[in-house]
Amino acid sequence: MSRPAPRVFTVLNKTLITPHMLRVTLGGEGMTTFPEDQAGTYIKLMFTRDDGTPFMRTYTVRAQRIDSIDVDFVLHEDGGPAAQWAENAAPGDTIEIGGPGPRKRVDTSADWFLFAGDMTALPAISDNLENLPADARGHAVIEVLSEAEIQSLDKPEGIQLHWVVNEHPGENSDVLPAAVRAIDWEEGRPAVWAACEFSSMRQLRQYFKTEREVAKSDLYVSSYWKLGLNEERHKTAKQEDAERSA
Repeated sequence: MSRPAPRVFTVLNKTLITPHMLRVTLGGEGMTTFPEDQAGTYIKLMFTRDDGTPFMRTYTVRAQRIDSIDVDFVLHEDGGPAAQWAENAAPGDTIEIGGPGPRKRVDTSADWFLFAGDMTALPAISDNLENLPADARGHAVIEVLSEAEIQSLDKPEGIQLHWVVNEHPGENSDVLPAAVRAIDWEEGRPAVWAACEFSSMRQLRQYFKTEREVAKSDLYVSSYWKLGLNEERHKTAKQEDAERSA
């Protein structure tokens, strides 16, 4: 099946959710053919380098309404092209977007749930939490740059939030895995969802697969970025790592 042509979206609004998390609301022409119910899916933001070479950056649809979608961007002083675009974008600006691609949600029939991720994964974790059964129990361990980055999340009462501060994600890749290891492993079949920086992801994958022996069907673990690499080089590193760990 051929992929749909990129759609043109218009910037409608921008909201600074926390000091380093910027929400951009997009609508306009692109929404006329954008599928319904796509919160949690990924999209590709289209850019062009100075030499005319096209490239893409991957983001999560944080929320969707009839006439718009929200996309959250993590802001850094040395942020990549997508974060820089978001920071500089103004209402009326347009951008081409590819997708949406499939979303990764946990199996809600599990006995309990464990989520782990950094700020890049927070939109997808938030979507998962919002779609859990009301009686769901478990944990969400979320790494943020500072206490000021902690958000109010909609979740079942039985899900405990564990906010972990790491001022230097990627450089200190042990913080998130250590916090996950500190969580009491509950009884029953878990559904585990984890996404973060590459080095942290590898530690979490080893813990879940080898030490906790989580079944493959109950485990989603992915790296969303790798310190020092752009998305193209990170994609290559992910493929090489997947081949080695298969």
